[in-house]
Amino acid sequence: MQTRQDTQPLHSFRKILQLEQARNFDDKAVINGLDQFLARWKPQLRAHLSKTADADKLLSRPYSQMPPNRRAKWVETCLALLDSSSLHPSPSTGEGLDGGAPPPSTNSKPEPAPPPPANRPFVPKIPFAEPLVPAKAGTHPDPESLNQPVTHLKGVDSKTAEKLARLHVHTIRDLLYHFPRYHKPYSRRVKIANLQPGEDATVFAIVREASRSMLGHKGQPATRAIVRDQTGSLNVVWFNQPYLARQFRRGRKISLSGKVGIYGGAPVMENPEYDLVNNDAPLVNTARPLPVHPLTRDLYPRTFRRIIWHALQRWSPTIPDFLPQDTLNRLQLMPLPQAVARAHFPESLDSYEKARSRLAFDELLLLQISVLQRRRQWKDAARGTPIDDVAPAVHAFLDSLPFTLTGAQQRCLDETLADMAEGVPSMNRLLQGEVGSGKTVVAIAALLAVASMGFQGTIMVPTEVLAEQHFKTACQLMGRLHNPVQEDNLVSASLHPDTPPISVGLITGSTRKRLRDRLQQRAANGDLDIIIGTHTLIQNTMQIPNLALSVVDEQHRFGVMQRAALRDKSHATPHVLIMSATPIPRTLALTLYGDLDISTIDEMPPGRTPIVTRHVEPHNRNPAYDFLRGQVQKGRQAFIIFPLIEESEMTEAKAAAQEYERLNQQIFPDLRVGLLHGRLPSRQKDAVMTAFHNRELDILVSTPVVEVGIDVPNASVMMVESADRFGLAQLHQFRGRVGRGPHKSFCLLLAESPSEYATQRLEAIEQHNDGFKLAEIDLQLRGPGDLFGTRQSGLPNLKMARLVDKDILINARNEAARILHRDPGLTHPDHQPLAHELARYQTPATAEVA
Repeated sequence: MQTRQDTQPLHSFRKILQLEQARNFDDKAVINGLDQFLARWKPQLRAHLSKTADADKLLSRPYSQMPPNRRAKWVETCLALLDSSSLHPSPSTGEGLDGGAPPPSTNSKPEPAPPPPANRPFVPKIPFAEPLVPAKAGTHPDPESLNQPVTHLKGVDSKTAEKLARLHVHTIRDLLYHFPRYHKPYSRRVKIANLQPGEDATVFAIVREASRSMLGHKGQPATRAIVRDQTGSLNVVWFNQPYLARQFRRGRKISLSGKVGIYGGAPVMENPEYDLVNNDAPLVNTARPLPVHPLTRDLYPRTFRRIIWHALQRWSPTIPDFLPQDTLNRLQLMPLPQAVARAHFPESLDSYEKARSRLAFDELLLLQISVLQRRRQWKDAARGTPIDDVAPAVHAFLDSLPFTLTGAQQRCLDETLADMAEGVPSMNRLLQGEVGSGKTVVAIAALLAVASMGFQGTIMVPTEVLAEQHFKTACQLMGRLHNPVQEDNLVSASLHPDTPPISVGLITGSTRKRLRDRLQQRAANGDLDIIIGTHTLIQNTMQIPNLALSVVDEQHRFGVMQRAALRDKSHATPHVLIMSATPIPRTLALTLYGDLDISTIDEMPPGRTPIVTRHVEPHNRNPAYDFLRGQVQKGRQAFIIFPLIEESEMTEAKAAAQEYERLNQQIFPDLRVGLLHGRLPSRQKDAVMTAFHNRELDILVSTPVVEVGIDVPNASVMMVESADRFGLAQLHQFRGRVGRGPHKSFCLLLAESPSEYATQRLEAIEQHNDGFKLAEIDLQLRGPGDLFGTRQSGLPNLKMARLVDKDILINARNEAARILHRDPGLTHPDHQPLAHELARYQTPATAEVA
């Protein structure tokens, strides 16, 4: 009788062969390759396998030199030899799934499965992602070890590393912090007889039979299997995965997780997740909340889960917990290594939420410390110029306007002037208000106040078209003052008949060199009072020695370093007024812009007509085109927005470049259609926007580049394709591109098959024109991730914090204030790990935002 020790090489050989199948025959199932295993155990394998020429011939072939298709055949043949030998598939117990007799070989004629005993249920132990290699007592984890490239990880070769790089995963730390989007609820374990259609569940079963099949009228290749437990049988099918039939041999123990359906009156699982149960091997893909990670082309979920599982076992214990022990104890936070592991592979969704709360707290704490430090540094270093006694100048400007400021505009202007009057520290204020609320008038009033005192001011914007629009607005407003004079890129006027004129100049990349040189010289001499421009304002050739106020429009288009460069143009720290047309709820604004004072224009000027917004179903696409054509025939213009520039295999969204050709040639051949996207050269992009502004185009097909920077009062239709792929804030920004003139305007949102959350967004924007109301709704609908402004503020995007985490946010803000109050420089030994983590966190602040 063979003992377990006698057959151990065969058991190991079977495991290696099955793992090779799972790994698509990459010769990495065993360290240093399968040939090394064969060299060591070849005599024992020959002794136990059938004494055939095939066995000798197979064991003499170098596996490493075979192409993948030959390896597949070789593995299949070896497994068949193992099946024909005396080795049973379940060597550890000599029993089948339920403790009965072992099932027959797949080479023998199938027999009806005996009724399984009901008192021996198969319930394997489910391991979770707890660190298997805990840090030794008295030692400190080495955080630098996490900075090693991902190729140090098991199962990651150079090709896999290239795929991970597309996800911005380069190091082991990057991988551990590449968290799932969500988890599938596969914790519920159910007997086959108790499965309910439409429910997610996990069953533990034994394979009764499995085979390759061709399904459907087109003959789609698939694997079909029947599995059983003590209570009944279940049909299972995997489409487009016929190779799985080799793994699911009769008698194999298997764990299946998925949604149950009914076909032909019997329960069936289609494309479930699966794990082959093999002694103590972990169940990574089933019987737990299953992580769904953001992935990229040719990087498959099972592959990634295997990589992250092994990475967690080896490397999560080396993650240093940077929070002070006092903070951990007082706030009862989960230890960081445990939180990272459970964020990927939790025992339950409740366990995941506790892990996510810890990680969200970390993100918000680091963000709050950065924001509060920036605010403190600004107050300590910003010695601005007091701008006071400006009431006569401001009143003269306001009296010249053909309208009266709204109460919100007047309040924001008063807050701005009060800040500048103090001088020290210089103003650092965010002026937010949606499109059309009148931010520009407030900014120009503040700039004229500065110029009336003999100082200079600037307006920096992201595009030349937006700079030209601001200059055009300035010309219109200055034209109502005394003695207006307008030249190329220059306008001047006096606030009072007997005061010197105030000049406003426009400088962009396309300004003629001779004119640009002249304007730059005037700015350097202090003779040009207000300069409107793009990034040219921060170039070395631009000097503004008396700069006292810097206005930055559409601030999220500029990085922190760009704004700092503009401040450096002056001898003193200028006052800064940052304008944003994206309404932000107060709680979020305090989080992202805690270094700024905030003024909000939450009142629209009278007479602004609400934009009619409709979600257009796919079958109404042609009527929508007809409606757009009718608006153009009335003399109006229209936008059509697409989310991409060229087709991608990863999305079904239509691409602007290809759709432009279809719309131009097939749908609107009689209309003038233009194309705009971010890959166009700057001059060509500006030329297209200028042509549309000047009514030389009827329809502008564009990517989201038009979210900001173009004002076309004649445009009355905004059509957004694949609208379900945009967030509420962005859709509201698109809608704000129309309705800027006297004509009734419309926003048409086309979405083929929106998700539940996308449908909620579309319904919200149909019902509400108030940007602040939509921002509050967005706060409820959005999940973790891209909080507006973190990257643009010079900080990383948040991964685990959610917009609705108000309690975590408040705790983080209070803890940041408490720590900095006790130790402003984070020099105390207890705060050294926190200081190190903060430095790593702030590293992206050096990157510019285009």
